Amino acid sequence: MPRAVILGGTGAIGYAVANRLLADNWTIISTGRNRAHFPFSLAKKGVRFEVTDRGDSRSLAKVLAGGADLLVDCVCYDAVGARMLLPHLANISRTVMISSKAIYVDASGNHSNSDTPPSFAYPIDEEQPTMRPNGLDPDSRMGYGANKAAAEETLLDSGFLVTILRPSKIHGVHARRPREWVFVRRALERRSPLLVSAQRSGVDHPSAAANIAALIATVAPLSGNHILNIADPDAPSGMQIAHIVADYLGWLFDVKVVTDPQDRWLHPWDTRYAITLDTRRAEQLGYRPAGNYATTVKAELRWLKALAHNSPTVPFGDDPFFAPYFDYRGEDRLLARAHNRS
Repeated sequence: MPRAVILGGTGAIGYAVANRLLADNWTIISTGRNRAHFPFSLAKKGVRFEVTDRGDSRSLAKVLAGGADLLVDCVCYDAVGARMLLPHLANISRTVMISSKAIYVDASGNHSNSDTPPSFAYPIDEEQPTMRPNGLDPDSRMGYGANKAAAEETLLDSGFLVTILRPSKIHGVHARRPREWVFVRRALERRSPLLVSAQRSGVDHPSAAANIAALIATVAPLSGNHILNIADPDAPSGMQIAHIVADYLGWLFDVKVVTDPQDRWLHPWDTRYAITLDTRRAEQLGYRPAGNYATTVKAELRWLKALAHNSPTVPFGDDPFFAPYFDYRGEDRLLARAHNRS
């Protein structure tokens, strides 16, 4: 049986990849820093979990000592992390690094995390210029994409078989920051108004973890190095996503278009210009998606609904990322001003 090691396997991608490889009769070792975060369903299916600190060379060497037919690295964020893999890659048949569309820059050098939003006039293909290493913290807005690009470069220059995957907005069961929660919580709380900015497109291509897993299964036996975009076969807008969520939960949002110059991003897909990825290169290698957005997101929505119903708090409930999206009082004030002007 082929053997796979998944570094950072407790999140959405690791969960989806493990399930996909299990279906193809792989033996799988999944890693993470906290055993409590490892999905019990995978343990029941025979996936072995190893407590591993990705940033500790000895911990990494221990889990990779036996080699593997496939290494999937979900937590490689910079050149330092990439270089830590190099002593072990001779015993790895194929390495897949999860990168990000955040590395792409437009004609003005703007990217997904820059203060000025990027403007891509077409679906982004893999030849689009990327950020250059800048020495900033990979956890920072300006350093994230640049460090991902540096990690890519380090691995591709290593001489080993490497595939780089560049997803967009990832969704799936066990996501660390499930953006759909913005709409799920509203629907479960029966919050009817849903504000939409008149100045923004609301299209930022989603990438299902199940589709990422399908592409990994496709490239695992291939030769050569590859850089591949990976996103869902459709690119629904934020409002389409909201309605998909609401429909699943038996709710209906009352959409309000706001033009207040003081308004802020009103949902996680709110963008000034549409951002979509071209995935034809992956398709030419034989990749076929597991499903479109509406199909693949259902498992995540079931998971989120169960979390909300079975626990007084959700694991990501204190994530400051979500706080602005649930400022109901602020929204009510904005709606009141809009009503008074009309």
